[in-house]
Amino acid sequence: MSAKTETQIKCDLLVIGAGSGGLSVAAGASQMGASVVLLEGHKMGGDCLNFGCVPSKALLASAKVAQTQAHSAAFGVADQVPQVDYAAAKAHVHNTIETIAPMDSQERFEGFGVQVIREFGEFISPTEVKAGDHVIRARRVVIATGSSPLVPPVPGLESVPYETNETLFDLRERPEHLLIIGGGPIGMEMAQAHIRLGCKVTVIEGAKALGRDDPEAAAVVLEALRAEGVEIIEGALAAEITGEAGAIEVKTKDGRSFAGSHLLMAVGRKSNVDRLNLEAGGIEPSRTGIKVDASLRTSNKRVYAIGDVAGGLQFTHVAGYHAGVIIRSSLFGLPSKAQELHIPRATYTDPELAQVGLSEAEARAQYGDRLELARFDFHHNDRALAELKTKGFIKVMVVKGRPVGATIVGHQAGELISLWSLALANRLKMSQVAAMVAPYPSIGEINKRVAGAYFSPRLFESQMVKRAVRFVQRWIP
Repeated sequence: MSAKTETQIKCDLLVIGAGSGGLSVAAGASQMGASVVLLEGHKMGGDCLNFGCVPSKALLASAKVAQTQAHSAAFGVADQVPQVDYAAAKAHVHNTIETIAPMDSQERFEGFGVQVIREFGEFISPTEVKAGDHVIRARRVVIATGSSPLVPPVPGLESVPYETNETLFDLRERPEHLLIIGGGPIGMEMAQAHIRLGCKVTVIEGAKALGRDDPEAAAVVLEALRAEGVEIIEGALAAEITGEAGAIEVKTKDGRSFAGSHLLMAVGRKSNVDRLNLEAGGIEPSRTGIKVDASLRTSNKRVYAIGDVAGGLQFTHVAGYHAGVIIRSSLFGLPSKAQELHIPRATYTDPELAQVGLSEAEARAQYGDRLELARFDFHHNDRALAELKTKGFIKVMVVKGRPVGATIVGHQAGELISLWSLALANRLKMSQVAAMVAPYPSIGEINKRVAGAYFSPRLFESQMVKRAVRFVQRWIP
Protein backbone atom coordinates (compact mmCIF):
# COMPACT_ATOMS: atom_id res chain seq x y z
CA MET A 1 0.00 0.00 0.00
CA SER A 2 1.45 3.38 -0.97
CA ALA A 3 1.87 6.10 1.65
CA LYS A 4 -0.54 9.00 1.54
CA THR A 5 0.86 12.07 -0.15
CA GLU A 6 1.03 15.22 1.89
CA THR A 7 -0.82 18.33 0.77
CA GLN A 8 1.35 21.45 0.81
CA ILE A 9 -0.47 24.64 1.78
CA LYS A 10 0.82 28.21 1.82
CA CYS A 11 -1.04 31.04 3.52
CA ASP A 12 -0.60 34.42 5.14
CA LEU A 13 -1.80 33.30 8.57
CA LEU A 14 -2.11 29.92 10.26
CA VAL A 15 -4.22 29.75 13.42
CA ILE A 16 -3.86 26.68 15.64
CA GLY A 17 -6.95 26.30 17.82
CA ALA A 18 -10.59 27.29 17.22
CA GLY A 19 -11.45 28.65 20.62
CA SER A 20 -12.44 32.23 21.34
CA GLY A 21 -9.07 33.79 20.52
CA GLY A 22 -8.31 31.69 17.47
CA LEU A 23 -11.75 32.26 15.97
CA SER A 24 -11.47 36.02 16.48
CA VAL A 25 -8.10 36.13 14.73
CA ALA A 26 -9.24 33.89 11.87
CA ALA A 27 -12.45 35.83 11.21
CA GLY A 28 -10.81 39.26 11.44
CA ALA A 29 -7.78 38.40 9.32
CA SER A 30 -9.80 36.64 6.61
CA GLN A 31 -12.32 39.46 6.30
CA MET A 32 -9.47 41.93 5.99
CA GLY A 33 -8.07 40.08 2.99
CA ALA A 34 -5.48 37.66 4.41
CA SER A 35 -5.42 34.00 3.41
CA VAL A 36 -6.10 32.05 6.60
CA VAL A 37 -5.88 28.38 7.60
CA LEU A 38 -7.50 27.34 10.89
CA LEU A 39 -6.66 24.05 12.64
CA GLU A 40 -8.91 22.40 15.22
CA GLY A 41 -8.55 18.79 16.30
CA HIS A 42 -11.41 18.80 18.81
CA LYS A 43 -14.55 20.96 19.05
CA MET A 44 -15.10 24.27 17.29
CA GLY A 45 -15.62 26.96 19.90
CA GLY A 46 -13.06 25.50 22.27
CA ASP A 47 -13.38 25.23 26.03
CA CYS A 48 -15.51 28.34 26.58
CA LEU A 49 -18.41 27.23 24.41
CA ASN A 50 -18.32 23.51 25.13
CA PHE A 51 -17.00 23.04 28.66
CA GLY A 52 -16.53 26.40 30.38
CA CYS A 53 -18.15 29.82 30.34
CA VAL A 54 -21.32 28.95 28.43
CA PRO A 55 -22.37 25.70 30.13
CA SER A 56 -21.44 26.89 33.60
CA LYS A 57 -23.52 30.07 33.28
CA ALA A 58 -26.43 28.10 31.85
CA LEU A 59 -26.35 25.73 34.82
CA LEU A 60 -26.11 28.67 37.21
CA ALA A 61 -29.19 30.15 35.53
CA SER A 62 -31.17 26.95 36.20
CA ALA A 63 -29.98 27.01 39.79
CA LYS A 64 -31.01 30.66 40.16
CA VAL A 65 -34.57 29.80 39.14
CA ALA A 66 -34.71 27.05 41.74
CA GLN A 67 -33.40 29.42 44.40
CA THR A 68 -35.98 32.06 43.46
CA GLN A 69 -38.84 29.58 43.85
CA ALA A 70 -37.57 28.52 47.27
CA HIS A 71 -37.09 32.09 48.56
CA SER A 72 -39.89 34.26 47.18
CA ALA A 73 -42.00 34.94 50.29
CA ALA A 74 -40.28 38.25 50.98
CA PHE A 75 -41.73 39.53 47.69
CA GLY A 76 -45.27 38.50 48.57
CA VAL A 77 -45.14 35.23 46.64
CA ALA A 78 -45.35 31.98 48.59
CA ASP A 79 -42.19 29.90 48.78
CA GLN A 80 -42.30 26.69 46.78
CA VAL A 81 -40.10 23.64 47.12
CA PRO A 82 -38.50 23.53 43.67
CA GLN A 83 -39.04 20.29 41.76
CA VAL A 84 -35.58 20.01 40.27
CA ASP A 85 -35.07 17.81 37.23
CA TYR A 86 -31.29 17.65 37.10
CA ALA A 87 -31.26 16.00 33.67
CA ALA A 88 -33.55 18.73 32.30
CA ALA A 89 -31.27 21.40 33.74
CA LYS A 90 -28.40 19.77 31.87
CA ALA A 91 -30.58 19.71 28.75
CA HIS A 92 -30.90 23.50 29.14
CA VAL A 93 -27.10 23.65 29.28
CA HIS A 94 -26.73 21.73 26.04
CA ASN A 95 -29.53 23.64 24.34
CA THR A 96 -27.64 26.82 25.14
CA ILE A 97 -24.44 25.42 23.66
CA GLU A 98 -26.29 24.28 20.55
CA THR A 99 -27.88 27.70 20.11
CA ILE A 100 -24.51 29.46 20.19
CA ALA A 101 -22.55 26.78 18.30
CA PRO A 102 -23.46 27.98 14.76
CA MET A 103 -21.60 31.23 15.47
CA ASP A 104 -18.42 29.17 15.99
CA SER A 105 -19.08 26.54 13.34
CA GLN A 106 -16.79 25.36 10.59
CA GLU A 107 -19.38 26.34 8.00
CA ARG A 108 -19.56 29.93 9.22
CA PHE A 109 -15.81 30.38 9.13
CA GLU A 110 -15.51 28.77 5.73
CA GLY A 111 -18.06 31.38 4.68
CA PHE A 112 -15.54 34.02 5.74
CA GLY A 113 -13.01 32.41 3.41
CA VAL A 114 -11.08 30.54 6.13
CA GLN A 115 -9.72 27.10 5.22
CA VAL A 116 -10.69 24.96 8.22
CA ILE A 117 -8.79 21.71 8.79
CA ARG A 118 -10.14 19.47 11.56
CA GLU A 119 -6.80 18.15 12.76
CA PHE A 120 -4.36 18.96 15.57
CA GLY A 121 -1.27 20.82 14.46
CA GLU A 122 2.37 20.21 15.33
CA PHE A 123 5.51 22.04 14.28
CA ILE A 124 7.90 20.06 12.12
CA SER A 125 10.25 23.03 11.61
CA PRO A 126 10.36 26.71 12.54
CA THR A 127 8.40 27.48 9.36
CA GLU A 128 6.12 24.46 8.92
CA VAL A 129 3.19 22.90 10.76
CA LYS A 130 1.82 19.43 10.05
CA ALA A 131 -1.88 18.70 10.49
CA GLY A 132 -2.99 15.25 9.39
CA ASP A 133 -1.97 14.91 5.74
CA HIS A 134 -1.37 18.65 5.39
CA VAL A 135 1.86 20.59 5.76
CA ILE A 136 1.24 24.32 6.15
CA ARG A 137 3.80 27.05 5.60
CA ALA A 138 2.52 30.43 6.76
CA ARG A 139 3.99 33.91 6.95
CA ARG A 140 2.68 34.15 10.49
CA VAL A 141 1.40 31.52 12.94
CA VAL A 142 -0.92 32.11 15.90
CA ILE A 143 -1.04 29.48 18.64
CA ALA A 144 -4.42 29.63 20.37
CA THR A 145 -4.73 26.14 21.81
CA GLY A 146 -6.14 27.21 25.18
CA SER A 147 -5.98 25.18 28.37
CA SER A 148 -7.39 22.05 30.00
CA PRO A 149 -8.29 21.05 33.56
CA LEU A 150 -5.27 20.47 35.77
CA VAL A 151 -5.57 17.16 37.59
CA PRO A 152 -2.90 16.82 40.28
CA PRO A 153 -1.34 13.43 41.03
CA VAL A 154 -3.22 12.78 44.28
CA PRO A 155 -2.61 9.18 45.40
CA GLY A 156 -5.55 6.94 44.53
CA LEU A 157 -7.15 9.36 42.08
CA GLU A 158 -6.14 7.23 39.11
CA SER A 159 -8.51 4.47 40.22
CA VAL A 160 -11.46 6.63 41.34
CA PRO A 161 -14.09 8.11 38.97
CA TYR A 162 -14.06 11.89 38.96
CA GLU A 163 -15.42 14.82 36.97
CA THR A 164 -13.73 17.91 35.53
CA ASN A 165 -15.37 20.82 33.76
CA GLU A 166 -14.96 18.79 30.55
CA THR A 167 -17.19 15.97 31.81
CA LEU A 168 -19.44 17.51 34.47
CA PHE A 169 -21.96 18.97 32.01
CA ASP A 170 -22.59 15.55 30.47
CA LEU A 171 -23.62 14.15 33.86
CA ARG A 172 -27.38 13.54 33.90
CA GLU A 173 -27.85 11.90 37.30
CA ARG A 174 -27.97 14.41 40.14
CA PRO A 175 -25.13 13.84 42.61
CA GLU A 176 -26.35 13.09 46.10
CA HIS A 177 -23.22 14.61 47.63
CA LEU A 178 -20.72 16.41 45.42
CA LEU A 179 -17.17 16.73 46.71
CA ILE A 180 -15.26 19.55 45.03
CA ILE A 181 -11.49 19.77 45.34
CA GLY A 182 -10.57 23.39 44.67
CA GLY A 183 -12.09 26.57 46.06
CA GLY A 184 -11.40 28.90 43.16
CA PRO A 185 -13.99 30.49 40.86
CA ILE A 186 -14.90 27.26 39.05
CA GLY A 187 -15.23 25.32 42.28
CA MET A 188 -17.35 27.96 43.99
CA GLU A 189 -19.65 28.52 41.01
CA MET A 190 -20.32 24.81 40.67
CA ALA A 191 -20.76 24.47 44.42
CA GLN A 192 -23.54 27.06 44.44
CA ALA A 193 -25.16 25.68 41.30
CA HIS A 194 -25.35 22.17 42.77
CA ILE A 195 -26.50 23.15 46.27
CA ARG A 196 -29.38 25.06 44.64
CA LEU A 197 -30.22 22.09 42.44
CA GLY A 198 -30.68 19.86 45.47
CA CYS A 199 -27.25 18.31 46.03
CA LYS A 200 -25.22 18.25 49.20
CA VAL A 201 -21.89 19.97 48.50
CA THR A 202 -18.50 20.00 50.23
CA VAL A 203 -15.64 22.14 48.93
CA ILE A 204 -12.15 21.07 49.96
CA GLU A 205 -9.53 23.80 49.47
CA GLY A 206 -5.84 23.43 50.28
CA ALA A 207 -5.34 27.10 51.13
CA LYS A 208 -7.99 29.86 51.16
CA ALA A 209 -11.22 29.66 49.18
CA LEU A 210 -11.28 32.46 46.59
CA GLY A 211 -7.78 33.18 47.83
CA ARG A 212 -6.79 35.22 44.79
CA ASP A 213 -9.47 37.81 45.50
CA ASP A 214 -9.76 40.68 47.94
CA PRO A 215 -10.28 38.98 51.34
CA GLU A 216 -13.08 41.33 52.42
CA ALA A 217 -14.97 40.79 49.16
CA ALA A 218 -14.36 37.04 49.11
CA ALA A 219 -15.74 36.79 52.64
CA VAL A 220 -19.10 38.16 51.45
CA VAL A 221 -19.36 35.40 48.83
CA LEU A 222 -18.23 32.63 51.16
CA GLU A 223 -20.70 33.72 53.85
CA ALA A 224 -23.51 33.60 51.28
CA LEU A 225 -22.54 30.11 50.08
CA ARG A 226 -22.25 28.77 53.61
CA ALA A 227 -25.68 30.24 54.42
CA GLU A 228 -27.09 28.21 51.51
CA GLY A 229 -25.58 25.04 52.93
CA VAL A 230 -22.27 24.66 51.11
CA GLU A 231 -19.64 23.15 53.41
CA ILE A 232 -16.35 24.96 52.69
CA ILE A 233 -13.24 23.39 54.19
CA GLU A 234 -10.08 25.51 53.98
CA GLY A 235 -6.46 24.61 54.66
CA ALA A 236 -7.14 21.00 53.69
CA LEU A 237 -4.73 19.52 51.15
CA ALA A 238 -5.95 16.29 49.59
CA ALA A 239 -3.61 13.45 50.53
CA GLU A 240 -5.47 10.37 49.30
CA ILE A 241 -8.64 9.57 47.38
CA THR A 242 -10.35 6.20 47.59
CA GLY A 243 -13.66 4.56 46.72
CA GLU A 244 -15.81 3.89 43.71
CA ALA A 245 -18.74 5.42 41.85
CA GLY A 246 -21.29 6.58 44.40
CA ALA A 247 -18.97 6.21 47.40
CA ILE A 248 -15.83 8.36 47.28
CA GLU A 249 -13.64 9.44 50.19
CA VAL A 250 -11.10 12.26 50.27
CA LYS A 251 -8.52 12.19 53.04
CA THR A 252 -6.55 15.34 53.77
CA LYS A 253 -3.03 15.79 55.07
CA ASP A 254 -4.27 16.98 58.45
CA GLY A 255 -6.07 13.66 59.01
CA ARG A 256 -9.62 14.71 58.14
CA SER A 257 -11.84 12.65 55.86
CA PHE A 258 -14.78 13.64 53.65
CA ALA A 259 -17.17 11.23 51.94
CA GLY A 260 -19.46 11.87 49.00
CA SER A 261 -21.08 10.30 45.97
CA HIS A 262 -19.29 12.29 43.24
CA LEU A 263 -15.99 14.12 42.92
CA LEU A 264 -15.22 17.25 40.90
CA MET A 265 -11.59 18.26 40.40
CA ALA A 266 -11.40 22.05 40.09
CA VAL A 267 -7.87 22.97 41.11
CA GLY A 268 -6.82 24.99 38.09
CA ARG A 269 -5.85 24.88 34.44
CA LYS A 270 -2.83 23.83 32.37
CA SER A 271 -1.89 25.22 28.97
CA ASN A 272 -2.37 22.92 25.96
CA VAL A 273 1.14 22.62 24.55
CA ASP A 274 1.84 18.88 24.56
CA ARG A 275 0.80 18.23 20.95
CA LEU A 276 2.59 21.24 19.45
CA ASN A 277 6.19 19.97 19.34
CA LEU A 278 7.41 23.43 20.34
CA GLU A 279 11.07 22.47 20.16
CA ALA A 280 10.84 21.73 16.44
CA GLY A 281 9.25 25.13 15.95
CA GLY A 282 12.01 26.95 17.79
CA ILE A 283 9.50 28.08 20.40
CA GLU A 284 10.52 28.44 24.03
CA PRO A 285 8.03 27.17 26.60
CA SER A 286 7.42 28.81 29.97
CA ARG A 287 6.40 27.32 33.31
CA THR A 288 2.77 28.15 32.56
CA GLY A 289 2.62 27.76 28.76
CA ILE A 290 4.55 29.52 26.02
CA LYS A 291 6.96 32.37 26.63
CA VAL A 292 5.86 35.58 24.88
CA ASP A 293 6.96 39.20 24.84
CA ALA A 294 4.73 42.24 25.29
CA SER A 295 3.61 41.90 21.67
CA LEU A 296 2.64 38.24 22.28
CA ARG A 297 5.47 37.03 20.02
CA THR A 298 7.23 33.81 20.93
CA SER A 299 10.96 33.15 20.62
CA ASN A 300 10.19 32.31 16.98
CA LYS A 301 9.35 35.81 15.71
CA ARG A 302 6.99 34.44 13.08
CA VAL A 303 4.84 32.83 15.77
CA TYR A 304 2.45 34.41 18.28
CA ALA A 305 0.70 32.83 21.27
CA ILE A 306 -2.57 34.18 22.64
CA GLY A 307 -5.11 33.41 25.33
CA ASP A 308 -4.59 30.74 27.97
CA VAL A 309 -1.60 29.17 26.23
CA ALA A 310 0.33 32.44 26.53
CA GLY A 311 0.62 31.67 30.23
CA GLY A 312 -0.99 34.79 31.67
CA LEU A 313 -4.58 35.57 32.64
CA GLN A 314 -6.81 32.66 31.62
CA PHE A 315 -10.11 34.22 30.57
CA THR A 316 -12.08 34.09 27.34
CA HIS A 317 -12.20 37.87 27.11
CA VAL A 318 -8.41 37.99 27.39
CA ALA A 319 -8.11 35.70 24.37
CA GLY A 320 -10.43 38.00 22.43
CA TYR A 321 -8.40 41.03 23.50
CA HIS A 322 -5.16 39.31 22.49
CA ALA A 323 -6.68 38.63 19.06
CA GLY A 324 -7.07 42.36 18.48
CA VAL A 325 -3.50 43.03 19.62
CA ILE A 326 -1.91 40.61 17.17
CA ILE A 327 -4.16 41.46 14.20
CA ARG A 328 -2.78 44.96 14.42
CA SER A 329 0.83 43.76 14.40
CA SER A 330 0.64 40.65 12.19
CA LEU A 331 -1.56 42.12 9.44
CA PHE A 332 -0.59 45.76 9.43
CA GLY A 333 2.93 45.63 10.82
CA LEU A 334 2.05 48.21 13.46
CA PRO A 335 3.45 48.18 17.00
CA SER A 336 0.96 46.66 19.41
CA LYS A 337 1.40 45.47 22.97
CA ALA A 338 -0.88 43.63 25.36
CA GLN A 339 -1.67 45.30 28.68
CA GLU A 340 -3.17 43.68 31.77
CA LEU A 341 -4.16 46.53 34.10
CA HIS A 342 -7.56 47.03 32.48
CA ILE A 343 -8.44 43.31 32.18
CA PRO A 344 -11.38 42.49 34.48
CA ARG A 345 -12.25 39.14 36.02
CA ALA A 346 -15.51 37.96 37.52
CA THR A 347 -16.81 35.04 39.54
CA TYR A 348 -20.50 34.46 38.81
CA THR A 349 -21.66 33.27 42.19
CA ASP A 350 -24.56 35.03 43.90
CA PRO A 351 -23.42 37.58 44.94
CA GLU A 352 -20.96 38.06 42.10
CA LEU A 353 -17.34 39.04 42.65
CA ALA A 354 -15.38 41.18 40.18
CA GLN A 355 -11.97 42.84 40.04
CA VAL A 356 -10.04 45.03 37.63
CA GLY A 357 -6.64 46.59 38.07
CA LEU A 358 -4.94 46.60 41.45
CA SER A 359 -6.58 45.20 44.56
CA GLU A 360 -6.48 47.24 47.75
CA ALA A 361 -3.50 45.25 49.05
CA GLU A 362 -1.61 45.60 45.77
CA ALA A 363 -2.34 49.31 45.55
CA ARG A 364 -1.22 49.93 49.14
CA ALA A 365 2.02 48.06 48.49
CA GLN A 366 2.68 50.05 45.32
CA TYR A 367 1.49 53.53 46.29
CA GLY A 368 1.56 53.66 50.10
CA ASP A 369 0.18 56.91 51.54
CA ARG A 370 -0.68 58.24 48.09
CA LEU A 371 -3.53 55.76 47.83
CA GLU A 372 -7.08 56.91 48.53
CA LEU A 373 -10.00 54.52 48.88
CA ALA A 374 -13.54 55.26 47.71
CA ARG A 375 -16.31 52.96 48.89
CA PHE A 376 -20.06 52.58 48.50
CA ASP A 377 -22.26 49.83 49.93
CA PHE A 378 -25.06 48.11 48.02
CA HIS A 379 -27.53 48.63 50.85
CA HIS A 380 -27.56 52.36 50.01
CA ASN A 381 -28.72 51.69 46.44
CA ASP A 382 -32.48 51.99 45.96
CA ARG A 383 -32.73 49.36 43.21
CA ALA A 384 -30.78 46.89 45.33
CA LEU A 385 -33.18 47.57 48.21
CA ALA A 386 -36.19 46.98 45.95
CA GLU A 387 -34.80 43.65 44.75
CA LEU A 388 -33.44 42.58 48.15
CA LYS A 389 -29.91 42.43 46.73
CA THR A 390 -28.22 44.51 49.38
CA LYS A 391 -25.20 42.35 50.19
CA GLY A 392 -21.95 43.76 48.93
CA PHE A 393 -19.91 46.85 48.21
CA ILE A 394 -17.68 48.54 45.68
CA LYS A 395 -14.31 50.00 46.51
CA VAL A 396 -12.13 51.90 44.10
CA MET A 397 -8.43 52.44 44.59
CA VAL A 398 -7.49 56.01 43.56
CA VAL A 399 -4.12 57.72 43.10
CA LYS A 400 -3.97 61.43 42.23
CA GLY A 401 -7.59 61.46 41.15
CA ARG A 402 -7.35 58.43 38.83
CA PRO A 403 -8.60 54.93 39.59
CA VAL A 404 -5.93 52.23 39.58
CA GLY A 405 -8.20 49.36 40.54
CA ALA A 406 -11.75 48.43 41.54
CA THR A 407 -13.24 45.60 43.57
CA ILE A 408 -16.97 44.86 43.47
CA VAL A 409 -18.90 42.18 45.31
CA GLY A 410 -22.66 42.11 44.96
CA HIS A 411 -25.54 41.90 42.51
CA GLN A 412 -24.39 42.28 38.88
CA ALA A 413 -20.76 42.90 39.87
CA GLY A 414 -19.68 41.31 36.60
CA GLU A 415 -21.66 43.96 34.71
CA LEU A 416 -20.61 46.89 36.89
CA ILE A 417 -16.89 46.20 36.55
CA SER A 418 -16.89 47.05 32.83
CA LEU A 419 -17.04 50.78 33.56
CA TRP A 420 -13.86 50.57 35.59
CA SER A 421 -12.11 48.61 32.85
CA LEU A 422 -13.02 51.48 30.52
CA ALA A 423 -11.69 53.98 33.04
CA LEU A 424 -8.38 52.17 33.45
CA ALA A 425 -7.95 51.55 29.72
CA ASN A 426 -8.40 55.25 28.97
CA ARG A 427 -6.82 56.72 32.12
CA LEU A 428 -10.05 58.45 33.06
CA LYS A 429 -10.29 60.57 36.19
CA MET A 430 -12.78 60.06 38.99
CA SER A 431 -14.29 63.40 38.01
CA GLN A 432 -15.19 61.97 34.60
CA VAL A 433 -16.93 59.01 36.21
CA ALA A 434 -18.76 61.34 38.58
CA ALA A 435 -19.94 63.40 35.60
CA MET A 436 -21.90 60.53 34.04
CA VAL A 437 -25.65 60.26 34.58
CA ALA A 438 -27.06 56.83 35.44
CA PRO A 439 -30.78 56.05 35.10
CA TYR A 440 -32.72 55.87 38.35
CA PRO A 441 -33.26 53.46 39.90
CA SER A 442 -30.53 51.16 38.63
CA ILE A 443 -27.76 49.02 40.04
CA GLY A 444 -25.46 50.98 37.71
CA GLU A 445 -25.87 54.03 39.95
CA ILE A 446 -23.44 52.34 42.30
CA ASN A 447 -20.56 53.28 40.00
CA LYS A 448 -21.55 56.92 40.02
CA ARG A 449 -22.18 56.95 43.75
CA VAL A 450 -18.74 55.58 44.57
CA ALA A 451 -17.23 58.39 42.50
CA GLY A 452 -19.40 60.77 44.47
CA ALA A 453 -18.15 59.20 47.69
CA TYR A 454 -14.62 60.00 46.57
CA PHE A 455 -15.45 63.71 46.19
CA SER A 456 -17.80 64.10 49.17
CA PRO A 457 -15.09 64.82 51.78
CA ARG A 458 -13.55 67.39 49.44
CA LEU A 459 -16.88 69.18 48.94
CA PHE A 460 -18.75 68.79 52.20
CA GLU A 461 -15.95 68.71 54.78
CA SER A 462 -13.60 71.28 53.31
CA GLN A 463 -13.53 74.61 55.14
CA MET A 464 -12.08 76.22 52.03
CA VAL A 465 -15.10 75.16 49.97
CA LYS A 466 -17.47 76.42 52.64
CA ARG A 467 -15.72 79.80 52.81
CA ALA A 468 -15.80 80.06 49.01
CA VAL A 469 -19.53 79.33 48.94
CA ARG A 470 -20.25 81.92 51.64
CA PHE A 471 -18.15 84.50 49.79
CA VAL A 472 -19.90 83.90 46.48
CA GLN A 473 -23.34 83.97 48.10
CA ARG A 474 -22.69 87.45 49.52
CA TRP A 475 -21.96 88.79 46.04
CA ILE A 476 -24.59 87.01 43.96
CA PRO A 477 -27.63 89.32 43.43
